[in-house]
Amino acid sequence: MRPAAVVLVALAGVVAVASPAAPFLARYGTLPRKVDGPVTLVLAGVDVDYDDKAAVWPYPPKPENYDTRTDTLMLAQAWPDGRVNLLSIPRDSWVNIPGFGWGKINSANVHGGAEMLMRSVQALTGLPVDGYALLSLNAVPALTDAAGGVTVDVGQAMKYDDNAGKLHIDLKPGRQRLNGEQMVGFLRFRHDNLGDIGRIARQQQFVGALGAQVRNPLNVWRLPLMVAAVDRNMKSNLTRAQVGALMGAGLSGVKIKTHQVPGDFGYRGAASIWEVDRAALGTLIAKNFRDPNDPRSLGVAVVNMDAPDGSARRLKERLEGLGYANVWIVNEKRGPAKTTASGAAAARVLRDVGFGTVTDQTLASGADVTVRLGSDTPAP
Repeated sequence: MRPAAVVLVALAGVVAVASPAAPFLARYGTLPRKVDGPVTLVLAGVDVDYDDKAAVWPYPPKPENYDTRTDTLMLAQAWPDGRVNLLSIPRDSWVNIPGFGWGKINSANVHGGAEMLMRSVQALTGLPVDGYALLSLNAVPALTDAAGGVTVDVGQAMKYDDNAGKLHIDLKPGRQRLNGEQMVGFLRFRHDNLGDIGRIARQQQFVGALGAQVRNPLNVWRLPLMVAAVDRNMKSNLTRAQVGALMGAGLSGVKIKTHQVPGDFGYRGAASIWEVDRAALGTLIAKNFRDPNDPRSLGVAVVNMDAPDGSARRLKERLEGLGYANVWIVNEKRGPAKTTASGAAAARVLRDVGFGTVTDQTLASGADVTVRLGSDTPAP
């Protein structure tokens, strides 16, 4: 066979294998790239919304629009060296949803969509979030079947039937390879006295097992099928640059480490909740997730010294829009001044502020960087 023909045959083989992932590649087609820091995403599975006005029973699911409550919620952080930190967030975690007040975090997506969900996770963790991926209930069975099944340890007999929700679980204990339908039952089972916390342990087991299968060279031909399975059941705001960074991290060899938001079961009125241990969460975040080179993870105090009224609030909102997760306003005695920033990372923060000079002024209490706005602040 001539060299040109060999190349054509090889390319045809690549196309045949990669074709299931063609929609994903068309949208995100990019090369793997190495970046300086991690990419942090919110991953969430959304509940099914059933059509209770339909003339048939059980009610059929409505077309997926990704605006229902989140059933599964994780913060995923991928580092350039292949480390992936996963933080599982119980769906009943009691949090302050920006603009709506206190409630269960699984309602954030209902109140304001994926952007509100991202802001709620940022408020809970103090970490800047770069993007989101919402997965429909069909994502798990499609991904599992595309992987050829996933092997997990079923810790106990699981038996449950929900005709309305079309959920039928019948699993025996022991290590076994589950297909897509069985995996949905394994992950959604809640009748083990541990509720959502038991589900989180099984979710983490699934992720670890799936990751191990993906790393096996014998399964490389399945990757396009798996990408396609996720892509057709996903709503996301991922950019090509972020996908390139994730691919670059994957080339370094994925090493997954799982965590869970610490806390305990509690109640708000008659509602059962997950009461977050915020001190323990702060320690966990600082040890495992904090990027010391990312100014968005710093505590930034904003002071209006000599700027137009409302300038501190506007800067706070702008920095939060850029992903800064811990910005607050401090009042100090006003007087003639130009814009300054103080603190070890002042220069990096000023790049996002857009003006001002670095000084060695005293920091506001609790701040890593303090920005004092002066008369050179642009008018709104």
